Amino acid sequence: MTSEEDLRRLANGVLWPGFLGRSAPAWLLDELRAGLAGVVYFAQNVGDDLEQLSSDLRAANPAILIGIDEEGGSVTRLETTNGSTVLGAAQLGFLDDLDATRATGAEIARRLRAVGVNAQLGPDVDVNTDPRNPVIGVRAFGDDVELVSRHGVAQVEGIQASGAVAACVKHFPGHGDTHLDSHHDLPTLRLTEDQLAEHRAPFIAAIAAGVDMIMTAHIVIEQFGPLPATLNAEILGGLRTDGFDGVIVTDALDMAAIRETYGLGAGAVMALQAGADLLCIGNPTNPGDAMAPDQDERDFFAVQSAVIAALRDGTLSRETVQAAADRVARLGRRLASAAPGGDATVFEAQDLADRAVTVRAGEDLSPAPSAVVLDARKRASFAVDSAASYVSSVLAAGGTVLRVDPDRATDAERTAAVAAALAAGAARIIVLVDRVAVDPSQRDVVSAVASTGADAVVVNTGIPVGDDAVHWPIPLVQVRASSRLAARAARRILVRD
Repeated sequence: MTSEEDLRRLANGVLWPGFLGRSAPAWLLDELRAGLAGVVYFAQNVGDDLEQLSSDLRAANPAILIGIDEEGGSVTRLETTNGSTVLGAAQLGFLDDLDATRATGAEIARRLRAVGVNAQLGPDVDVNTDPRNPVIGVRAFGDDVELVSRHGVAQVEGIQASGAVAACVKHFPGHGDTHLDSHHDLPTLRLTEDQLAEHRAPFIAAIAAGVDMIMTAHIVIEQFGPLPATLNAEILGGLRTDGFDGVIVTDALDMAAIRETYGLGAGAVMALQAGADLLCIGNPTNPGDAMAPDQDERDFFAVQSAVIAALRDGTLSRETVQAAADRVARLGRRLASAAPGGDATVFEAQDLADRAVTVRAGEDLSPAPSAVVLDARKRASFAVDSAASYVSSVLAAGGTVLRVDPDRATDAERTAAVAAALAAGAARIIVLVDRVAVDPSQRDVVSAVASTGADAVVVNTGIPVGDDAVHWPIPLVQVRASSRLAARAARRILVRD
């Protein structure tokens, strides 16, 4: 008869929680000693002593998988305060320089190794075919399957070159054709066979390149029934048919697409039944004001208890969970055995970020002596801090930054924001946007500024807009990321230092 402790250790082998704080809580160390696969770091875990935190966790489980979402560009955890100094996928896709993409992957891995992290939750190999996509956008290399495939492979090669960091391509079988955010909703897609093959192609390329991990998507694809991919045995089974023998990791189970439909515990059991190996439980800060002081423990033990109960009553096959835990453990042991240290060379990317900036055809810009920034970007999402203040502050170069929320501002508030920008007395108004191609409220802000006749420029950090898609009479600068690198690149051509 299997003991409760045996069931606990078996369940722990497939669990990957987030946790609160910048030091290791007692409950987490206890579970690591009892076979917990690892942890995922989020921005709220990152401090000056992150390397020490990793060391403390590794002492409790030497084969630990420590993951982080450090995509570069608009998505960073290590540089969440000041903005990423690594090129993002859309910038790299625009440059279409595979050496730069490979070097970027190696630089990400170098930074992760320096703080004791051994699993990179990237690259994102979604083919972003829907410009309305609220969760992928510039996190993707682009909307062309061949481009995404070759750059996904190049970045996987760069990340995994040292043998000490695993790459995790995401979000299988492709989150690029959605217009809903699975952090808040459960997107449902109706794809043709050709469309499905297109979105799967970058994952197949990554498998051929030896990627260690693949993350699932919380999306429903109608021809595979009502279950989202994370919980769908037919979809996840396709990865094994395609030759993948690495770790299938779920996207965060605390996202609304799972938590508010199937539930955290039930969703965890269903994901394992479907063929997932490692359950990313999620970020305990996501409930916001509703977060309990012990939200990390609550979420973890809800999932652990559900998995143990399912093992106990036979809902979950012990052989299935053991096979998943074995895959996870093999990866952890291999990464732990990698030689310490590594290349200390830092890959400087500012020049590449400068080259990833474009100005609308026919528009000539020279730097102005001063600028006020009117930030009209969307509010931050769970995945992307798109409205991060470091972008606007770098662009303003010491000048005034004003904020107008395009979703909530009334006509009067928008008019007042434009008036305040004019009254700031700067030589140039920079209107900062990120979804101007699809968001009428952002276009309204731009039009209001343009109508004043002031020296004004639009800086778009989101998916680029075609030259013929906008008609306002002020220049359009496209930087392809909400990052420190991208902001610096735009500032160089807009504001005189």
